[in-house]
Amino acid sequence: MASPSLSGLEERYLLDALRSGWISSQGPYLRRLEEEFSARCDVTDTVATSNGTVALHLVLAAAGIGPGDEVIVPALTYVATANAVTYCGARPVLVDVRPDTWCIDPEQVRAAVGPRTRAVIAVDLYGHPADYPALRKICSRQGLLLVADAAESFGAYLNGRPTGSLADVSTFSFFGNKVITCGEGGCITTSDRALADRMRLLRNQGMDPQRRYWFPVIGFNYRMTNLAAALLCAQLSRADDIIAEREQVIGAYERELAGSSLHSQPVAEAVRRAPWMASFLVGAEGDEVARDRLARELDRLGVETRPFFVPVSALPAYGGDSRAQPVSTDLGRRGINLPTYADLTDTDLKVIVERVRAALATSPPAG
Repeated sequence: MASPSLSGLEERYLLDALRSGWISSQGPYLRRLEEEFSARCDVTDTVATSNGTVALHLVLAAAGIGPGDEVIVPALTYVATANAVTYCGARPVLVDVRPDTWCIDPEQVRAAVGPRTRAVIAVDLYGHPADYPALRKICSRQGLLLVADAAESFGAYLNGRPTGSLADVSTFSFFGNKVITCGEGGCITTSDRALADRMRLLRNQGMDPQRRYWFPVIGFNYRMTNLAAALLCAQLSRADDIIAEREQVIGAYERELAGSSLHSQPVAEAVRRAPWMASFLVGAEGDEVARDRLARELDRLGVETRPFFVPVSALPAYGGDSRAQPVSTDLGRRGINLPTYADLTDTDLKVIVERVRAALATSPPAG
């Protein structure tokens, strides 16, 4: 499904960090990463973290969200989005997504705001930015923090602005299958200096930056290592090439499979999506079996796939019933991802497309 794009530059930076002795949570590559990522996202501050999940938790903790509070979250997302809210003792309020973007529906958000709502987390699902202008209006009017879970959307743009600058604060993941990666890692971007300082305090066990081993608050160990930052600095230097190669992969799938019973990801006007994964819907709306039949046949043919996320509301820990989010339920049943990474060759793509066509012919979706 995924493979990192690694070159001699990653090796050189990593060995440089290793030989310098700066292998833990301080070092020149960490400083460089935070500076360069801020410039790329057009924000004042980047806070590097050990992964994307703790980045979400750190944002909410720094904002003071806790027991009795509510945070609005899309039902169709990776479970970490809701888990981060739960870590704080707050309650995730799950709302549906829009069929034309697969992202959180602003009208559903508006209807879900209540007296205990403190924040909204929008998820840039499968690399497509949410409708941040509409969400900003709602959050500004209600005095809510707008958080972008941009784990999947590094490299995306909305109205010419890069992801990372579209909300009050944004979080990223650098897991091994992301557009750029260091194996595990994450970061937070914002132009709110006070919030950034609070996150840095909490990230480092709550230690006062002006007084060593003095802990005015209870914090966390959410730091990134200089080794991971070295890998990311190399990836960031190569990011435009990696993005272009991944875009070519997704574009080839969409061209070659046009006219089949696979429906490609919709892209809204003024959006340049991030090429995280080639994402398709199988069959007609309401089909509950075709995606899984196709996945089984492709597995038999040697092509790995992955299904879309199961709606969080369908999971036992969050109620086990997603009927109140019908769009999320339908997308979760029909969505499939095909192998997507920069190093896929034209020959690889040709073989995968041929096998997808063969699998569709063997088990065509209804409708």
